[in-house]
Amino acid sequence: MTQITGSMPDWEKRFRAPRVSLPDWAEDAPQRALFVSNATGTFELYAWDRSTGEQRQATDRPNGTTDGVLSPDGEWIWWFSDTDGDEFGVWMRQPFVTSPSGTGAGAGAGDEPATPGLAPSYPGGLALGRDGTAIVGRSTDEDGSTLHVVRPGEPPVEIYRHRESAGVGDLSYDGDLLAIEHTEHGDAMHSAVRVLRLDGSVVAELDDTAGGTRELGLEVLGFAPVAGDSRLLVGHQRRGRWEPIIWDPLTGEETDLAIELPGDVNAEWYPDGSGLLVTHSFEARDELWRYDFVRRALIQVDTPPGTVVGATARPDGSVEYLWSSAELPPEVRSTAGGVVLDPPGAAAPASVPVEDAWVPGPGGRVHALVQRPAGEGPFPTVFEIHGGPTWHDSDAFAAGPAAWVDHGFAVVRVNYRGSTGYGRDWTDALKHRVGLIELEDIAAVREWAVTSGLADPAKLVLSGGSWGGYLTLLGLGTQPEAWALGLAAVPVADYVTAYHDEMEALKAMDRTLLGGTPEEVPERFEASSPITYVDAVRAPVYISAGVNDPRCPIQQVENYVDRLAARGAPHEVYRYDAGHGSLVVEERIKQVRMELDFAVRHLA
Repeated sequence: MTQITGSMPDWEKRFRAPRVSLPDWAEDAPQRALFVSNATGTFELYAWDRSTGEQRQATDRPNGTTDGVLSPDGEWIWWFSDTDGDEFGVWMRQPFVTSPSGTGAGAGAGDEPATPGLAPSYPGGLALGRDGTAIVGRSTDEDGSTLHVVRPGEPPVEIYRHRESAGVGDLSYDGDLLAIEHTEHGDAMHSAVRVLRLDGSVVAELDDTAGGTRELGLEVLGFAPVAGDSRLLVGHQRRGRWEPIIWDPLTGEETDLAIELPGDVNAEWYPDGSGLLVTHSFEARDELWRYDFVRRALIQVDTPPGTVVGATARPDGSVEYLWSSAELPPEVRSTAGGVVLDPPGAAAPASVPVEDAWVPGPGGRVHALVQRPAGEGPFPTVFEIHGGPTWHDSDAFAAGPAAWVDHGFAVVRVNYRGSTGYGRDWTDALKHRVGLIELEDIAAVREWAVTSGLADPAKLVLSGGSWGGYLTLLGLGTQPEAWALGLAAVPVADYVTAYHDEMEALKAMDRTLLGGTPEEVPERFEASSPITYVDAVRAPVYISAGVNDPRCPIQQVENYVDRLAARGAPHEVYRYDAGHGSLVVEERIKQVRMELDFAVRHLA
């Protein structure tokens, strides 16, 4: 277990403080739950019998485990087993109760292959039926996307195959209908929805891309949790943002819910099917509502201002949700009152709240979230750029930015074009001039930060992980005068090499973003690749990379580093034995400490 001592700095306490995810519960055994925690110092899966309060660690692996699900009857824990974070592996399972008394068994007790006969792959979704049937999605470079029906005691049966991306959405309550998302039309950013029988025959199709003439996506949100009910909750973008409709694939009937809230709207069913639990995301904050079918009305669920990472309606009608703000650490709360799951040990120290900044940009107003340290500015300032790119920063607790604030830095997070949460047009603006579009918005916010007196123009740090790491390296090369320092974690550094080495699903995304392969649109890959501009980089660069990363593979990072080294450019590289980031608390602290040290040394 990770230890917290009084003499430890607050920034380290925030990383070491035990955390828990929102518990996932078995549909037909709601007293049985599964959650993720870092209580041992590594993020692992934990089983929780809510009727007795007993908890046990279900997995124990050197690089952690976070992908797991309960069977509907609560008898089995399924979890995905990869190798050192490479995301390539197989599904395993273990009994929820591992000994007659439910105690005394160590983590991993009773583990067995869950899908014998299926070779390792990247995961493409999983749905578990009440009769023990499993629908398993797989993705490999050789086969593309495949879906398989796995019945107890029988060999797996393939029911779907396509070169483009596809994945399991949900299985109906009765287990006879399967909803999948696919991108057979070639647009990896906008899925269509198809409903199949378990023999692979097509029941119905919902496709808002209209043969490629429109760029509208669909998302499977779940079948109605009621026997004999074939209705499917689907997310759509027809009105310029994400919102739900109800579609019956057997009749073709669509029910428009007309939820008139600004911003993106997500939803899931209440367990009895009487309503929907609605999550409303707007301007980097979330709120919860209940949509009542009888009254056709929205009723707000009381939550504090901040971010709701996940929410679920319980059989008794209460709502449990994982909440935090930039100032206050996360808690699993219930509308029935109190904290649902309180991890052992000291809580994370609070940080400072965020301020909202709206800055005119070339594509419209850009939303930035700002955290200030104590004292008067201008401050050395870290532009912490989010990954994705289809993601957004929010008013949520984050130990990384809080560490910079503790060290006297202001932190600015930019929801550039390509980010979610600001409407379809904002997200879909990211096409062809990939990377360069986002950096235009970051530059506009940087100018505001300097002219407003927040940021010291001589001490501006560009930092980020994944896509944020990519934008960091690209920004250092295309805006060399603007930045004093760069910190890039698990970045794309050489776009062409990254494309050829990365997992198949990301190849599809890159083809969508850039309009083709490196061989088809070489000029776009060149214009968007950090290695094109590496010789223009002036600022010292710190790069960290996982040697098993399937998303931003190590070789393309090495190509970029070799170019820096060849001209003696100041840089440091840290390679670690994991994938796209680490689930080990001490490893994460080590990386942040190295970033802080690098910044302090080079910014004097």
